[in-house]
Amino acid sequence: MGAGFHHISLGVVDFDRAAAFYREGLGFREKLSCTLEGRRMLMLDLGDGSILEIFSDGKEEAPSEGRITHFCIRTADCDAAHALALAAGAVETLSPRNVTLPDLARAVVVRISFVRTPSGESLEFLQSELI
Repeated sequence: MGAGFHHISLGVVDFDRAAAFYREGLGFREKLSCTLEGRRMLMLDLGDGSILEIFSDGKEEAPSEGRITHFCIRTADCDAAHALALAAGAVETLSPRNVTLPDLARAVVVRISFVRTPSGESLEFLQSELI
């Protein structure tokens, strides 16, 4: 079927700040930038063809945890990605650590961390060769 995620879309209040965090702060590459129906839009390649899309139509109220509690970016170095995010203005919510996921067939050890981005999203970094 060829199914898979193409992009995640975020509505942000401060478009320029969010764009700078993901583009300059984390180093994601710009794929497309335009204005659609009066809203600014930016598509960024995370490095493997996965896309983060940012729109300038976010709401002022604080994001609440609903069906999507966070989004996760795969990385080869969780600690470095975490440090880069903090340097770009994110706030640490979980420092880098190893976590064992008790799969039925085997235990899978991953390295994860969480930050709250300047736009308020909960962002996880995941380092693992197994998942």
